[in-house]
Amino acid sequence: MYSEKSERRSLALFCKVVDNYGDVGICWRLSQQLSREHDIAVTLWIDDLNTLQRLWPETVINTEMQVLAGVTVRYWQSTPHVFHPNDIADIVIEFFGCEIPEAYVAAMAQCTPPPVWLNLEGLTAEEWVEGCHTLPSPHPRFPLTKYFFFPGFAARTGGLIREKSLLERRRLFEANRTDRESFLRQLGVIPVEAQAKMISLFCYPHAPVTALFEAWQDADSAITCLVPEGVAVDAIQAFLGAPVEPGAVRTRGALTVRVLPFVAQPDYDKLLWVCDVNFVRGEDSFVRAQWARKPFLWHIYPQDKNLHHVKLRAFLQRYADDSRALVDASLHWNDAVPPTTGQTDGWPGLWRRFELDALKITNRSASWTVQMQAHGEMTMNMLKFAAAVASKNTENPL
Repeated sequence: MYSEKSERRSLALFCKVVDNYGDVGICWRLSQQLSREHDIAVTLWIDDLNTLQRLWPETVINTEMQVLAGVTVRYWQSTPHVFHPNDIADIVIEFFGCEIPEAYVAAMAQCTPPPVWLNLEGLTAEEWVEGCHTLPSPHPRFPLTKYFFFPGFAARTGGLIREKSLLERRRLFEANRTDRESFLRQLGVIPVEAQAKMISLFCYPHAPVTALFEAWQDADSAITCLVPEGVAVDAIQAFLGAPVEPGAVRTRGALTVRVLPFVAQPDYDKLLWVCDVNFVRGEDSFVRAQWARKPFLWHIYPQDKNLHHVKLRAFLQRYADDSRALVDASLHWNDAVPPTTGQTDGWPGLWRRFELDALKITNRSASWTVQMQAHGEMTMNMLKFAAAVASKNTENPL
């Protein structure tokens, strides 16, 4: 659907930050992709500019409206109480059921034809999403219909977000030793650290980092763990014996831990590409790790009643293939193993098995990337669906 207000399609994306970098990371990545690759006029409504600033340093805090990387960013906390039909975008997306302002919905109902309204859901490997993907949900009071759009890992979902150039950029970076060495120097990584097994660590504070570090200290070969500033602060500070700040580094046994500055999204991709193993969390870094085609362990966002463990097991059932070492390490990393299982080897044994299975896990990472490409790219899939809904709305306005 094209708005009468402009020749360009317009899109409003509403984001309430719950999982910090996961929510902002996805919405900011999606906003940029829609603007750059699809020439859509994007407005990102977001209630946490501080977190966005970590990913995009040019962000100005507490500013009602600003344009960043071609995207209009609106501070949601200063949302006006009145909207008019001319304020409404052609496509309206609420991220993860964040409930967009009632005044905005009321103005949507005054548009003829109505805008395409999508609820972009969180990523899960559970089978039930394949039956719920693109299902309509009529509004109880207004003549509007919202559609659920699920990213996912199967053909009957929306797929995974991926910029057009991502895989080629990764290939070129990995093929250019000079680029790799330059990037590591930029992070402060010295040559002896780069020669070790390099592991990136991005997790929630409750991850068993201390136990993992103790296992790595006794490893048979050198390990360099690269940790962005602000991640697992208590465990990192205990290891360093000093304040956690960019450039802080300490070696104990086989393990060297180096604290990195918090990097913007493009550099985080490079960090994933340059490491041998990646620990990631939430949703955004989780997806980027899959496109990095490297072994990874996922720290899933915790939910009440341990519902996140169900999601974790659903993903491992699709992804882990026959690597029991990957499954066991993933479950332990997320405290998803009942104490009655009899597992007594702890992280030294878990990590030893993970390394012994490294070739199989690496090969699975590569084949998984190809498998995910076959489902199409999420943003393109979403726009195709939006076009179909817009056509229907135009032919049969509510």
